Amino acid sequence: MDLDTRLYNNKQEPEEQFICDTLAKEINKGLPEAENRIWHAHPVWFLDDNPVVGYSKLKAGIRLMFWSGDSFDEPRLKPGTGKFKDASILYTEAEQINTEDLQRWLEKSRTIQWDYKNVVKRKGVLERLK
Repeated sequence: MDLDTRLYNNKQEPEEQFICDTLAKEINKGLPEAENRIWHAHPVWFLDDNPVVGYSKLKAGIRLMFWSGDSFDEPRLKPGTGKFKDASILYTEAEQINTEDLQRWLEKSRTIQWDYKNVVKRKGVLERLK
């Protein structure tokens, strides 16, 4: 795990830290080729410099977000605002993490991607990659 991600996780309350550690472990297992770093103050994993998955601390819990998750056709992932193609799930307890679902979503994040890397260059227009 990236040192900055470890430091981020360690700043959380015990249950939230366990959720973050579990998510990081599963993400690293499912996307071993991904680069992990802190981006906009949260742990994010990138494939070819394109953000695909990350998590963040919210008041209500830990939100796991897939940048292209709205295209995964997964009912447990809730769409974002509609401006982009993101979808997420909120965890308040580590027992809520279904690792089979998570590994399936991670596989989809590898094969279903929108080009967030170039969204600024395209003035907010997203294009499908794979």
